[in-house]
Amino acid sequence: MDHTAALVSLATSVPPHQFHQRQVLEAARSILSARYEQFETLASLFANTGIRNRYGVKPIEWYLEPRGWPERTRAFLEGAEALFVNVAQAALARADLAARDVDTVVTVCSTGIATPTLEARLAGKMGFRADVSRVPVFGLGCAGGVSGLSIAGRLAQARPGTNVLLVVLELCTLAVRHDELTKANIVAASLFGDGAAALVLRAGDGGATRIEAAGEKLWPETLDIMGWSVDPEGFGVIFQRTIPDFVAGHLGPAVAEILARMELAASDIDRFVCHPGGSKVITALERALSLDQGMLDHEREIIADYGNMSAPTVLFVLERAVAKGLPRRSLLTALGPGFTASCVALRHAA
Repeated sequence: MDHTAALVSLATSVPPHQFHQRQVLEAARSILSARYEQFETLASLFANTGIRNRYGVKPIEWYLEPRGWPERTRAFLEGAEALFVNVAQAALARADLAARDVDTVVTVCSTGIATPTLEARLAGKMGFRADVSRVPVFGLGCAGGVSGLSIAGRLAQARPGTNVLLVVLELCTLAVRHDELTKANIVAASLFGDGAAALVLRAGDGGATRIEAAGEKLWPETLDIMGWSVDPEGFGVIFQRTIPDFVAGHLGPAVAEILARMELAASDIDRFVCHPGGSKVITALERALSLDQGMLDHEREIIADYGNMSAPTVLFVLERAVAKGLPRRSLLTALGPGFTASCVALRHAA
């Protein structure tokens, strides 16, 4: 029996409020332009991201008022709980399972704080058993979708036959700031949206797509590339370096190193499934991975339709790739705070 973890089901979900990119630009202009003289110079960022639409847990009017930690946390708990239930129930239904069949829940989120954590708060509403194992994961940022899949896969493999539910959920819009008049804040306002993905994994049986291997690379002295500062008003985004330039210069060798540890080479990969941070990042990914321009078509479609949702975004790309038909071997990649590259190799049997 093959004891590698299989992807039994995959579902995605977004909150109810859709924002068009032009609408977000005008909202940002109304808040920031009078107080930040560089705003109009930076406004072109909104047109250069490749994003058409995004989704948020609150109506756009909510973001026009200053918010502190209590309001942000209330909005996070309300929005995250609804999104968790929606996407988890969809993944379980596609796996033909009930919540009581889940043995382990892995919850990945870096955009809000909840203690008790989300899966505990929702255990009764979902119908999880009292003995369900809970694995909340915080701080992985945009790498969380791939690293979370790796963690869930290892947990499934450790106990063949058990059902592992992975929920990857981010509410990036709740970090919008009125007091931070910086380029990093404008970049964040131009990119980020809310969304969630959920997968059911099981080792020993259950699916044609299996986790073949996983690996990561952490670069030293790169803590300043991406992350959160914890400020009196809320999380503050950290972008201290140009991420597309870092991707173009460093990702290719890192992926080659990770693949070598998997006893694979780039020529063994039939399809890359990447976290698309934005249009410039996608171009940098193609260059770093020696892909022809346009090869990351699913990535461009997802960023256009949903924006950068941080951790779950790559799983939206995977869902689209699955719908189109996975090749024999795919490699999921994502970059996140650390600065870290995370990879998962998937083997698909037609």
